[in-house]
Parts: sequence; C-alpha cells; structure tokens
Amino acid sequence: MISPFARLPGPLRWGARVLTAVLVLALVAGAALTWTVRRSFPQVDGELRLPGLSAPVTVVRDRYGIPQIYADDPKDLFTAQGYVHAQDRFWEMDFRRKTTAGRLSELFGASTLEIDKVVRTLGWRRTAEREVALLDAPSREAFTAYAAGVNAWMAANQGFADRSLEYAVLKLTNGAYTPEPWTPADSLAWLKAMAWDLRSNMDAELERALDSSVLPPDRVRQLFPDYPFDRHRPIVTAGAVRDGAFDPAAPTSGTDATAKPATDSANPVGRSAARAGAERSAGTAADPATAGALAGAARTLAALPSPLGTDGSDRAGIGSNSWVVSGAHTDTGKPLLANDPHLGPRIPSIWYQAGLHCRAKSAACPYDVVGYTFSGLPGVVIGHNDRVAWGFTNLGPDIADLYAERTRGNVYKVKKRWVPMETRTEQIKVAGRAPEPLVVRATAHGPIVSGVLGSARDALPGAAAHAGEKVGTPENGRAPAGEYDVEIALRWTALDPGRTANALLLLGTASDFEEFRKAASFFEAPAQNMIYADVDGNIGYQAPGRIPVRTKGDGTWPSKGWTGDEEWSGFIPFDELPKAYNPPEGFIATANNAAIGPGYGRLLTADWAYGYRSQRIADRLQRAIGEGKITAAAMADIQMDSLNTIAATLVPYLVKAGAGVPEARLLTGWDYTQGRDSAPAAYFNAVWRDLLHRTFDDELPEAGRAGGGDRWYEVVRALLPEPSDPWWDDARTKDKVETRDETLAAAMTDAAKELRDRLGDTPEDWRWGDLHTLELTNETFGTSGIGPIEWLFNRGPLRLAGGQDAVDATGWDAVAGYEVDWVPSMRMVVDLADLDRSRWVNLTGASGHAFHPNYADQAGLWADGRMTPMRQTERAVHADAADTLTLVP
Repeated sequence: MISPFARLPGPLRWGARVLTAVLVLALVAGAALTWTVRRSFPQVDGELRLPGLSAPVTVVRDRYGIPQIYADDPKDLFTAQGYVHAQDRFWEMDFRRKTTAGRLSELFGASTLEIDKVVRTLGWRRTAEREVALLDAPSREAFTAYAAGVNAWMAANQGFADRSLEYAVLKLTNGAYTPEPWTPADSLAWLKAMAWDLRSNMDAELERALDSSVLPPDRVRQLFPDYPFDRHRPIVTAGAVRDGAFDPAAPTSGTDATAKPATDSANPVGRSAARAGAERSAGTAADPATAGALAGAARTLAALPSPLGTDGSDRAGIGSNSWVVSGAHTDTGKPLLANDPHLGPRIPSIWYQAGLHCRAKSAACPYDVVGYTFSGLPGVVIGHNDRVAWGFTNLGPDIADLYAERTRGNVYKVKKRWVPMETRTEQIKVAGRAPEPLVVRATAHGPIVSGVLGSARDALPGAAAHAGEKVGTPENGRAPAGEYDVEIALRWTALDPGRTANALLLLGTASDFEEFRKAASFFEAPAQNMIYADVDGNIGYQAPGRIPVRTKGDGTWPSKGWTGDEEWSGFIPFDELPKAYNPPEGFIATANNAAIGPGYGRLLTADWAYGYRSQRIADRLQRAIGEGKITAAAMADIQMDSLNTIAATLVPYLVKAGAGVPEARLLTGWDYTQGRDSAPAAYFNAVWRDLLHRTFDDELPEAGRAGGGDRWYEVVRALLPEPSDPWWDDARTKDKVETRDETLAAAMTDAAKELRDRLGDTPEDWRWGDLHTLELTNETFGTSGIGPIEWLFNRGPLRLAGGQDAVDATGWDAVAGYEVDWVPSMRMVVDLADLDRSRWVNLTGASGHAFHPNYADQAGLWADGRMTPMRQTERAVHADAADTLTLVP
C-alpha cells in the first residue's frame, strides 16, 4: 500500500492529513475542484502540434475514448502512440517507471523504501538498460520514437495541474518533484515487472520450504498434489520431440496425456517423473524452533512490488483464459478467438485499448493492428492485425530457482572454495530525508534476496533444513550455521537481458503461423501460452520462453548452492517447445493448465494450475460443437461461465454431514453456478472458506494458509474419501479427534452464523454479490488513508458473479475474505470472418484522469459481461468516431 504522508513526523503527518482533508473538502465545495480536475483532460479533437513528426497523424476516438492512430510511417505512428498514452495515462506511466527502477521513495518518501530495496536488489532497471542494445532495428526505432512522443507531451504540460489530478495532490507533500524525460529503458523495465508478477512457481517453492518448518515431508507433499491428467486435459494433447524439434504428429511417448491411471483419481498415487523427483528429494522438516521466526518474517511479504496487482491474492490461481475454435465448428466458417487475462483490479485498468494503422500498409510501414496495450510500452500486446489474431495466458514454466548459499560476510562457498561475491552500493533517494544506501550482494546464481525479500526470509529455515543445514534463528536474512551463515540467492531468467520487446512488434506484423512462431521465439519472459488464428481459417498454439535445463532436481525445492550439482546447464531450444497447428479436436483451450502430458520428456514445471477452468472451457466447447455451430455470442457466454468446479465433488459430502443444519437446504438442487444473486453460492463459498480454516489453519504457518484456489480443490478432493485423515482433526482441541463429517458440519454451522450476521436471517435472501464485491482502487492515492482523497480516485463497489477458478474468474482469497482481488482484466472475442464484428471490453476505461467521462465508463459493461465493438477497418472506425484529433509537425 502506498502511504504518501508516511514520511512525515507524527504531528506533521496528522497535520498534513487534516490540512489535505480540509483543502479537498473546500475544493469539492467549490469550482476549484472542477478547474483542477478538468485542467489536465487531454485535447481530443481539432489540431495539436507534435514536434518531430514528418507528416500529420490522425487520432480517431470512439465514445469510449479508445484511440485509433493513423500515420504514414512507423516513426510517426509510435511517436503519436507515446503522445496519446501520455495524454491519458502519464501519471500511471511515471508511477510504473518509478516502481520498476526502485525509485518510488522519491515520490512518497520512506513508506515505499522496502519496495525500492527489493527492486534495486533484483536490478530490473539495470537489466532493462542492457536490453536496449538487444533491440532489433524496427523495435529500436519504435521505442525511440515512442519516448519522443512522451517527451513532447511532457514539454507541453509542465505544471502539476496540467499533468493530472494525482500531481496536484502530490504537490501538497512533495512540491519539488519533477518528472525526468522518458527513455526506451523506462519502457523495457515494464517487461521486468510483468515477468515478476507472472513468475511461475517461485511462490510454491517458497511455500514448500515454509511448510516444511512445521510439517514432515509426507504431509507437505499432500498439500502439493500432482496435476490430474486423468481428468483435466493438457493444452497440447499429442506430439513429441523428434530429431531436435517438436512434432505435433508424433506419438506421445510415456504416459498418454489423457489416460486414466489405475488408481482412483481422487486419491492418485502415480506421479510424473518431475514430481517423483520432488518426492525423492523432499528433505526433512525444519527445527520447530525456527517456525516462529518464519511466521514473523512472512508479514514482510506485503512489501513486495506487484505492478500487475497480484499481491495479496492467492497467486497460484492468478492466470488467464484463452481459446480458439476452428472455422469448421463456427457459424461463419472462420475461426473465433477469445482471451481474458486475470490480473489484479485497479483504476485505471492495467490495459489501454488502441489501434495502430499505417495509412498505406507496406513493407516500409507494415502496421494495421488493434488491441490491448500497456501505457509506457509501444506496440500492441494482445489483439489482431488485418490477418491474424493472438491471445495470451501465463504458461508458468519454472524459470526461477532459489539457492541456499553458505556465506561468510561477502564471500560464499563454491564446492571446496570460498569466493568473493559481486557487490554494489545503491543510493536510494527518499523524499524529505537523506538518501538510503543499499548494499546489493550476488553470487553466481544471482542476488542475495533473503535480506530484502520477505518470502525468501520466511523460507530460509525450511530451505536450510531441506539442504541438510542446522541453523539458528535468522537475523537480517542470514541464518547462522556454525562457521558460516546460510542465505538465499535467486536465479531467474528475467534477470538476464532478453529480447521479449522484439516479439511485440513482430506479433503486430505477422501474417501467418510461421511468422507468428518467429515472434514467439523472442518471447522469453514472462513466458506465455500463445494462441493463434488467421483469416485463412487456421488455428494454432505455441509455448515460448527461456526455460532452463537442470543438471539435478526439478526446481520444486530450494537448491544447494555450494555443491555445484544443482545448476542450469542450458535452456530448452525453442523448436522443442510444445506447439499445435489445426489440431483434430478443432479447438485449443488454455487456462494455465499443463501445456502437455507427462510423456513430453522436457521439464517445463512441476507446478501447473490444476486445469479446472481449462477443462470447463473444453467441456463447454465440446458440448457446443456437438449441438451445432459455435457463435461469437457463445464464446462470450463461456467467458461468463460461473460454475464452481469443486462444488459437484464437495456438496454431496456436505449434504450428508450437515443433515441437521437448516441452511443445508440451499445446496439441494443447486446447479453450482455463482450468479451475483445466488443464495446457494453465497452459502457454499462461506462454507468453503470456513472449511479451509478449520481443516488447515491449526497446522499451517500464517504465510502458508489455504487461499482456496484450485490447488486446494485438489487437496480437499483427495481428503474427502478419507474420513479419518489427520488433516480433519483440529490440533487445537484437547482430548478429541475430529473426523471429516464433524469438520464439515461445523463449517456449515459456522458459515450459516456468519451469513445470518452479515446478510440477515432469511437464507433465501442471501446474495453472493453482496459478499463478492469489487472496489476499483487507484494504486497510489486510492490507498492514502484519507477518505476525501480516496473518494477522488476510487470507484465501486461492483457486485460480481463468478469466483475462484470459475471461468469467470473473479478471484477471492479465503484467508482475507470474499472481496474480489483478481479479475478478468479485459475480455476480447475476435471474429476472423469479419474483424469489425469483434468485441472487447476493458475493466475501467481509457482515461487515467479521475472524473473524465472515460475514467470508468466500461466498468458497468464489464461487470455485466457486455462488450463494445472492436473496429478494424478505417471505414468502421470513422463510422464510430466521436472525436478526431490531427497531430501536425
């Protein structure tokens, strides 16, 4: 949380709060607020001068403020994109670059110092600066032109009030702040932020080590079940590596992706090779004396930066949905493609919709692309051009490993030698006080993070125990172990300079599947499931990414850094990564599920999402195909599917165990959907939350508690047939051993009492949407702690349908409550038969300016599952035009 006034001494802080509140109330009462707010609204019609252009550029906006930009050459096109982004979202852009550079404290003082320390230690900005040299020529031109456009806007908007309302508020406490010119490295650093928030299994690796501080290995393994290949299909259902390349037509070796094991799938015992490796190396439990230190340190996890808004959520459930259907199964005879990435909610939305068009498309000016962009970054990230469409979900490969290092001060052990660490001193500027020095230390594996990264510090004792080290209570991220300390280093592919930026512009100009795959070959981090469709009727899939090959282990537990035995020996060649092209099923569905079956022979990860969403999508598609042709409206309807995918398994046990609980009647005959006006959904989710608390809170450390996502679906599913499993017993009760049915009945009683207190004494009047609400919160001043300031920037609440690991993935964390903490951040359905019939919606709106008509004008549409036209052709764009701006040299 950002606390803009935290840097002031106590009396001054309260004085500033009171003064600010009084000023804001005064503004609200008079015309000053209107002047301050509207002063920064951008000019969107008429004519404006944009220095650096070679010819006029036209910006056409529809009634939602979505710009379509038309230029004669790429330089002018990306210059204009930078200018338009800055018009609508410069505060967001400036905040993002301060976040990714570890410089938030220059804005907000000491309240953000811990975030800056983490980011400086990881070195996002340093890596981005090195990536500038890796840009290919078209990308370098685009990033340079984009920066010029941003800087032209900055030069024309010098005052605090001219830039945005946020700057006007910031002036009250930090009037000396002036943004510096934009650079290509500012844009590239955002890719590091994306990679961090979508950082694969590192949280699971940390949680295993944390759990091992209080539990024996066999019980830790129960909490991390295998992927249920027998019930949930992977993305790619056939193919294997042959002669150094993945061949989709080759027979899958080993276990078939969809075969059922011999054992009961609710209680699986067969393990893939990767997970078997994890079982064999499960280690021993940490000394219980360290558990208190682990739990205390876990609270610092909140200091982590989360640019995509995934902090505070059950990150294991963070993902996305995308699927594509062949024209053989659609009403138009051409493919349909749907995508909705799941990220943290905020206002303004993470995404910015736009179109980038060359007036005369040619080899010299090849862009005719519409889709979702990030403010601060040139190009289109997800969308379509005039020939192909693409969408993303998080692939989640294991591209990060934690290493337990033996250290003595600034030296560390490598086999039998002690070698010096690399060190550097960062000076973090802090508004209102002297700079804060930070010494960053790194081994050959990467930076030492246990001193700044709360979750790594929490996991230190468990990681040390797994490595066979007996350590004392950690201090400052170091656990004493006799003649040396144990610390944690991070090896992560995104800390190496990469070429992901080149992929973005190549995607925008791809005209067929091979050009799409060429673009994907540059997409290194964050690795995404990339789906494809084209106007010729083809569909496809490609898994990209820089995914390490390990000499030993599978990345599920922290490695021993001093042995030299658990290293990265290289990376899986791109040509060996899974792909599909016009598969026989006629569709491809991805939702962070396993990319391919266990017979693939290359380790991508041992920690997939468990496939509940993806299987529900596949089931709906197969049913629709069986009934006839799929329409664009059907694709949109699937995006709003609210089925609770654990309910069908759990409800029969609840009804039986809770026969004496009056409210159990709500579950009888329930169809397991979670509409916002559903009483059964409200009750079931309350029972689920209470069940997780009763079953796991008594034994798990605070930072390892059950968040309720699909991993916990699998955990509980395996426990249900075992009425006397030790997890059902409440270790806090004396002289009593609880059974499954007792725990289920108690959870039902607890949930009924909770909802009677919150929603009234008539269960039929309970409504899921009254619990499951979304507050659209500005990520800076929206959490200031000052009511009038938050009123300026925040919107909501919205009553929502859906839930954890429903296709309509409005996530919530069972630890925190029912409030929504991650969402489908946008929705898109592309119609390859007529691109002008495509539909899209953003979470909030195009504008980042509070009170602008386009600040939150899409939020209601989004909440209701509605979308707006996604125009492609110039004719259709001009037909929908609300404003037209001409930018002239």
